[in-house]
Amino acid sequence: MSSLAHEKMIPPDNKRGRHDNNEENEDRLSDLPDCVLLHILSFLNSKHAVQTCVLSPKWKHLWKCIPTLILHSSEFSNAKKLAIFVTKILNLRDTTTPSLHTLDFERLGSFEPQRTLKEIVNYACSHNTQLKQLGICVKGDSSIIFPRISSCQALTSLKLCVYPKGLYSNGKRTLFPKSLNLPALTSLDLTYFAFCASDIADHAEPFSSFNCLNNLIISNCTVMDAPILRISSSTLVNLAMSNNSSDFTKIELFAPSLYTITFDGVPHQRLCGSSLSSIKQVNIEADIFSNTFEELPFVLFSWPQDLINTKSLTVTASNLKILFLVPDLFKAKLPSLLCNLKTLKVCSRMKWPTKLRLTFDTSSNEDTVEKSQPNTRSPPQDNSL
Repeated sequence: MSSLAHEKMIPPDNKRGRHDNNEENEDRLSDLPDCVLLHILSFLNSKHAVQTCVLSPKWKHLWKCIPTLILHSSEFSNAKKLAIFVTKILNLRDTTTPSLHTLDFERLGSFEPQRTLKEIVNYACSHNTQLKQLGICVKGDSSIIFPRISSCQALTSLKLCVYPKGLYSNGKRTLFPKSLNLPALTSLDLTYFAFCASDIADHAEPFSSFNCLNNLIISNCTVMDAPILRISSSTLVNLAMSNNSSDFTKIELFAPSLYTITFDGVPHQRLCGSSLSSIKQVNIEADIFSNTFEELPFVLFSWPQDLINTKSLTVTASNLKILFLVPDLFKAKLPSLLCNLKTLKVCSRMKWPTKLRLTFDTSSNEDTVEKSQPNTRSPPQDNSL
């Protein structure tokens, strides 16, 4: 008899088969420590995190202790359901272990009801000694937000998008406070704000009080009653600017540690200041669709002349088209202006501009700035949530 036939006559190991079936039915995920499960749940939108309570008895109350709350209106069919969910989840969370590290609330659409926004802000401030990362994107009244978040002295990351009330904003922006005491803040992401100058100054200087600031993103912002936005910070490393207003004409940089600038939009403002020589990496995605197109080549051309120590430059093909409109371009001796350049990258025309955005890294409770395909952050419409 052949060895193959002999092997076929050997009866199967039924005990081993039963053991394999038991392994398939075993709930290995639930056997993980609670701290690991909470870490996994921290990546979920809070609505989905709550739904895990049906998995097993162990998961029934686990969601109440998640250190991250992600509440986005896109997960709900209407505003009323969102408001009910917010009230319930805030009331049912475990108060014996107050470990809220991250709160991200986003409500795009018509005006945010005052009650829901107050609930969110008050809950965040009730955890002011633990809260590290706070994101609020609403269409409403900033007077609810700023007085309360000043008590969150442990905040390291703040992301705010506050669109004005009404169907048509007519270019109005939410006023950013002249002083905001957040001593631990390292990352700040602002959308749709107006910065005010002091009574005797010709510039607005809204970020000088943030002594630990590393990452700054300003999108769709403007300056009131002054032509200059001054960015002064001894610790700032990354600066991203996107689609800002043409109401101010100059950006002064006094940030000796500044390494990277990323720009997206129409280059209305000229760059100046004592920190230009420290910048080593520049990313530019200039918008060629503008009513002031004739001014763009000259503003854009002035940037590489000022950023003489740039080692890495990324531009798009459209940027080069704009520069070719500069009279006597080839007489400008560009090689001498960019004598320290080591890397030049020209991207093809992109459907959506690439820029920097602030994201919450729940794995380390730290914030990061990463390249992405971003939301263009246009004001929300009133025909939805």
